[in-house]
Amino acid sequence: MTGRIGFIGTGHIAAPMARTLARDGHSVVVSERNEAIAAELSAAFETITAQPNQDVVDACDTLFLCLRPHLAESVVAGLRFRPGQRIVSVMAGISAADLARWCAPASDISIMIPLGFLEKGGCPLAIYPTGDAIEPLFGNMNPVVAVASEAALNSHFAACALVPGILAMLETGAGWLAAKGGDRDDAALFTTQLVAGFLSAMGKEAGCLKAEKEALATPGTLSLMMVEGLSDGGATTALTDTLDAIDARLNSA
Repeated sequence: MTGRIGFIGTGHIAAPMARTLARDGHSVVVSERNEAIAAELSAAFETITAQPNQDVVDACDTLFLCLRPHLAESVVAGLRFRPGQRIVSVMAGISAADLARWCAPASDISIMIPLGFLEKGGCPLAIYPTGDAIEPLFGNMNPVVAVASEAALNSHFAACALVPGILAMLETGAGWLAAKGGDRDDAALFTTQLVAGFLSAMGKEAGCLKAEKEALATPGTLSLMMVEGLSDGGATTALTDTLDAIDARLNSA
């Protein structure tokens, strides 16, 4: 893919994407909506410039829309796009139909789910309807997962909420460990690295989660005691119910 790449909205998702593209030699234009981040990016990379929103649209062939969802229509619908531009939205709960209406006459529109750690690699990038716009830009470090429908993409957005949910569980576990007489910083380090190291070493193939869990949670083990305790306490049911609720909210937006 050639041409400049623009970002409307410059926050915690757009910034790592822009840095990744700049390191790979792409010419990037970021909007000035967040002046501090835009200035930091343009100061750090010669290939990144900051401009007003419409100037970003006018200068770029590929545009990433990275606004807070409740601000999206007020900003995007007021911009003038042109035929042939590629539009990639990373905004949860904003439908393809809304994007098509706001971005007309541009019609090459995709919706993607990135997380900030994509600049370090290994971030799965779910996208609908096609990964053609993303694979050349981020696919060398991050797996691109094209999903079959917009509803399926929203379910992937919902699954991303597992990350703060898991962090909340780790925070609880680290707090419990510190309360048992340990240092709080050491407890946080032990808990996070215990899980991060295990996940890093674990396989990525289908069925690996179940296989790894069952390999640990054998009869009479502490691991089985934990798995059964969470299930009996309603944690697994609460997780499924919450994912269903998030999914329903996204698909009703």
